[in-house]
Amino acid sequence: MTTADTAPLSYPFNVAESLDLSDVYEQVRERPGLLKVQLAHGEPAWLVTRYAEARFVLGDQRFSRAESAKHDEPRQSEGRRDSGILGMDPPDHTRLRTLVAKAFTVRQVEKLRPQVKQLTRELLDELEAAGPPADLVDRYALPIPVAVICRLLGVPEQDRPKFRVWSDAALSTSSLTTEEFDANQEELRGYMRQLIEEHRRAPQDDLMTALIDARDTGDRLSELELVDLCIGILVAGHETTATQIPNFVLTLLDHPDQLALLRERPELIGGAVEELLRFVPLGSGAGQARYATEDIDVGGTLVRAGTPVLVAVGAANRDALRFDAPGTLNITRTGNQHLGFGHGVHHCLGAPLARLELQEAIGALITRFPGLHVAGDVEWKTQMLVRGPRVLPVGW
Repeated sequence: MTTADTAPLSYPFNVAESLDLSDVYEQVRERPGLLKVQLAHGEPAWLVTRYAEARFVLGDQRFSRAESAKHDEPRQSEGRRDSGILGMDPPDHTRLRTLVAKAFTVRQVEKLRPQVKQLTRELLDELEAAGPPADLVDRYALPIPVAVICRLLGVPEQDRPKFRVWSDAALSTSSLTTEEFDANQEELRGYMRQLIEEHRRAPQDDLMTALIDARDTGDRLSELELVDLCIGILVAGHETTATQIPNFVLTLLDHPDQLALLRERPELIGGAVEELLRFVPLGSGAGQARYATEDIDVGGTLVRAGTPVLVAVGAANRDALRFDAPGTLNITRTGNQHLGFGHGVHHCLGAPLARLELQEAIGALITRFPGLHVAGDVEWKTQMLVRGPRVLPVGW
């Protein structure tokens, strides 16, 4: 068992202007034990890169998210994220998650498929009318999840430009100071408080009204928890899917054999989305730190109580001990238990919705435009927790 005291490696490894997985991960996975890393801010942490250890850390409740509030949490920006439900452990986490979970069951989400199909058709009509080159992000990838989550939650779609700015800042890894981070968060909270009050005065058939009812009649969450839960749903409900749509398009264009197969056999779209979720490393680095609440052996490394562990999901999803030919995109892969939506109590609540949106968005796009191609310079998101094009000009 190792308890390495060597100097930590600077982290993250991935480059922002690409979807490649850094070669450093391959080297780290092949060495015994965990690697000690240092982010731009916060204390050093152990890094998990192998699939089995990633599932173990994400699934074992001796690794705590709530403990991070008591520590100088490893992070890429100076500002500390008040991460709401993502920063909680059971039972508080369970209490809040239960309030939202019924809106995101596979059965409930599947009812939205006709609406999402119609939305993709309308957006593709507008894209075609605008003519090439057109920005796939702004005209297609962003409007789909934004429209869906706005309808579900009860947020006016015309407010999209406002919360795009707030969302970018919430996921930023730039040199925003703590004061700037806090100011951005308070702006977003102010907006959400106002929206909640409007819903109180005029209840609607949406998720926000249901959560307000849980607050006002059931007293099952505090007012701040209500505000932050709505913010979390809004930001998480659009940003990652809006980023993965252009990421998946670029990846398929880079693998013309797989793209041709998917066009030939559109019924493969479900498995194709799962494989793309496994293959494309979305994060610039690992997710939020988990703190060991007791001494725990992880892959031959003794992780002491009070020590943070980072899980590199992108690396775990390319582990040859778990996946055959992990560096190969194979849309016919079966038994694909990737960690793209996490694992354990913090497994992504909106996974069924994200799957549906990705299936419909990618399927409709490649069917409509057989000649789809990149038609200009890709402008990448930089200094963000997620990687992907900010602007993706396409032609057809």
